Amino acid sequence: MKKRILMLAAVFALAAGMLGGCGNNSQSASGSVNESISDVSAQSEADTDNQEADAKDGQDTSEAAAEPVVLEDGVYTVKFNTDSSMFHANEAYDGCGTLTVQNGTMTLHVSLASKHIVNLFVGTAADAQKDGAQILQPTTDTVTYSDGYTEEVYGFDVPVEAVNQKFDLALLGTKGTWYDHKVSVSDPVKAE
Repeated sequence: MKKRILMLAAVFALAAGMLGGCGNNSQSASGSVNESISDVSAQSEADTDNQEADAKDGQDTSEAAAEPVVLEDGVYTVKFNTDSSMFHANEAYDGCGTLTVQNGTMTLHVSLASKHIVNLFVGTAADAQKDGAQILQPTTDTVTYSDGYTEEVYGFDVPVEAVNQKFDLALLGTKGTWYDHKVSVSDPVKAE
């Protein structure tokens, strides 16, 4: 982000210099540009300091933290939010999964994009590799796309502690490596 701001400031300085060369105000335009670059740099440093302070406080600066939602028993469609474009709900379901709430216990069923993710673990990749870790096994789901094409993909039943709260969900790919991810479920809509 800081590099992008500095690059924009440099482009602005170049443009101002070119415009300033056409008239008699090249000196004041150059001074104004240098002041603008200093202002942008100071703002960027302040933003970075604020983000670091928020991170130390345990706050998430990337998205507004939503309040946890208490759901009554039933079946809901929810958005399955991940930190990766490679790990997501199948496009046939528009990024959504099915959340079942029974006696206060929530379970998300999400069909993924393929069969390349072979296991999930609620927790970190390091914990998934420990003895006794409760590894989630896939189901084979058949999805139908908008063009009528059907495909078999893996789906998973994932225990969820709370709606609108991120949690660790590690995945195991076909190459045998565990990867850490943060996920959440949001926007519950009760099925009729």
